[in-house]
Amino acid sequence: MERSADLVVVGAGMAGLVAAVDAAEKGLKVVVLEKGAGERYPCNTRMSGGIIHIAYTDGKAPAAELVAAIKARRPQIAPGLAEALGTGCGPFIEWLRGHGARFVRPGPAWQNWTLAPPRAITAGIDFLGRGPDILLRSLAQRLAACGGTLLTETRALRLRIAEGAVTGVDAEGPTGPLAVVARATLICDGGFQADPDLVRGHISPAPDRLKQRGAATAMGDGLRMAVEAGAAVSELAPFYGHLLSRDAMTSDKMWPYPEVDAISQAGILVGPDGRRFVDEGQSGVFLANAVAGREDPLSTTLIFDHAVWETAGRAARIPPNPLLARAGATIHSADDIAALAARAGLPADALADTLGRYNAAAASGGAAQAALDPPRTTGAYGAAALTNGPFYAMPLCAGITYTMGGLIIDPDARVLSRDGAPIPGLYAAGAATGGIEGGAGSVYLGGLAKAGVFGLRATAHVAGAQ
Repeated sequence: MERSADLVVVGAGMAGLVAAVDAAEKGLKVVVLEKGAGERYPCNTRMSGGIIHIAYTDGKAPAAELVAAIKARRPQIAPGLAEALGTGCGPFIEWLRGHGARFVRPGPAWQNWTLAPPRAITAGIDFLGRGPDILLRSLAQRLAACGGTLLTETRALRLRIAEGAVTGVDAEGPTGPLAVVARATLICDGGFQADPDLVRGHISPAPDRLKQRGAATAMGDGLRMAVEAGAAVSELAPFYGHLLSRDAMTSDKMWPYPEVDAISQAGILVGPDGRRFVDEGQSGVFLANAVAGREDPLSTTLIFDHAVWETAGRAARIPPNPLLARAGATIHSADDIAALAARAGLPADALADTLGRYNAAAASGGAAQAALDPPRTTGAYGAAALTNGPFYAMPLCAGITYTMGGLIIDPDARVLSRDGAPIPGLYAAGAATGGIEGGAGSVYLGGLAKAGVFGLRATAHVAGAQ
């Protein structure tokens, strides 16, 4: 079977549906391919917290402020992408408002644009009927009203190429093969976090020992297709995710929230030898990447004291204290380190030595913290001595939400070839892209904003090129 279109979109999350609706409203003939089934097909946008921000800054802050925030967190971002993202976020929010999205302000300023209704303050899965779910269903209805086509249970297989240009997609649908011939193709299929081979090759030696902290549907189809067409890719190792109770591996009560980043930044992370292996002063996303990259990603234990449990443990909107305990998470406690080590299955002497060195450095500060192995920098939570019993040990896992490496694009969302030139007819947005987030610090800037901004920039370029 063959269809024709001005634009074929691969993936129907935030990037895909925003782009598809915008293109259809501009008069383009649009076909969207979504491999998930049903009206509420699984995707990361649907399961997200629905917060549209950039670099933990209000998404409608002045563009210059947003661009500066991006560059401060991600100095290595490719030329023009920071400006495109920073100047595009406010208009993207207004676009959503113009398409019926409602927002609430549940917390600090960076949460000012949270899709309503927000998820409940509860542990576990809670996305049906929440803001992102409502938005995706509304956009799908709008696409149909504009004459666009959304084909579910349809997986893109390869790009169609003629005379050096991408001219559509070959796919497999519920009734068999499908060819969509189009002058523009937009890849926004969400990354590759659910493909074990790609994850093993770039992120973790043990993909099965990571927790899929989202829809677990992104298999890297768009990445593979574009690479076959000559696309350039960024470093593929970094991902966006959070640290979770290890019980999330077997219990839906423990994910996607509460995450335990703040406690980890205020405590220490140790391996089965009772020794620290990472600088806890880095971001929670960085720590999740570090845990995922270990030989056994399920071998990490978080050590903290009662002061941390009562401060950092209650800091998040969906706080680990008391929600994890109520959900039945494994949290060992004891009045002394020797007893805690025994309960957590850690070597007592090594853990006591690790904690003693850490506490001494935390009390001295500065050079003493820098001299630790690994060093302890000052991040969201400065290093503080863990001396206020009872003491706690929580087994952890790394939750992977989406990959931050992917296809290199220009400010118009055009996919670049390995020689740096745009590939005619090929665009990408959202978690299929690379070079915006990620890098050595696993820098997170805001997945929903990135998706929507570059989805709109892609359709603006496609429409302007008619």
